[in-house]
Amino acid sequence: MKTFRLTEETMRRGSLILVNAGHPLMDTAAPKCLPAAPGTPDILLEARAASCLQQLIAFVGGRHEITAVSGYRTRREQQEIYDSSMAENGPDFTRMFVASPGCSEHETGLAIDLAKRAEHIDFIRPDFPDSGVCGDFRSAARRYGFVQRYAENKENLTGIACEPWHFRYVGYPHAVIMERLDLCLEEYLCYLRQFPWGGNPLQFTACSRSIEIYWASGMGEIGIPDQRLADVSGTNTGGHVITLWR
Repeated sequence: MKTFRLTEETMRRGSLILVNAGHPLMDTAAPKCLPAAPGTPDILLEARAASCLQQLIAFVGGRHEITAVSGYRTRREQQEIYDSSMAENGPDFTRMFVASPGCSEHETGLAIDLAKRAEHIDFIRPDFPDSGVCGDFRSAARRYGFVQRYAENKENLTGIACEPWHFRYVGYPHAVIMERLDLCLEEYLCYLRQFPWGGNPLQFTACSRSIEIYWASGMGEIGIPDQRLADVSGTNTGGHVITLWR
């Protein structure tokens, strides 16, 4: 039996943590990062997210057409971007497209802004169209654990305007389920609360493998049979998501 200890620290870590204006990022420790994409060695992502992004770009043949614009940011870098946008674009624009320091997914290392490669790229609102290789990327993203984080019809929930260029790593199969159910991350974490640990799970089947997803409230220890592959992610919302593979 494998034992996982659920703590305040683990609550703030993992691929499913929610970071927004109502749930600021409390853990400011830098994640273990790798270059996000070929040709952009200074733009980083959390290691697992970076590996999946590189595989996704290779799958759609986008190595020479898709470029990373912005990945992991320190709190200081986010503050500088926020202040610069306030000065150049004003508060209305900034509230729509730039998260306040401490409330930005970029500080987790799990978010990436992408663009179609061009001579001039807008840092705040890069062009990432629905057509061509960018459209292929968008269609395949869920299979590699990525979702478009800020959709056009979810602004009232996310607090951010539609951003076709901003992708968030949530992991597989969560990205697939979120897209099938048309749920943003805020909605998905609320949805998972109906599958408490010890009860009936959310079940998902892929490639002849059964996957079970649970919500665990509070802190303490949970035991998982040794033969089960498990992933435990904090949510930054008072619970953990436990994903088990058979």
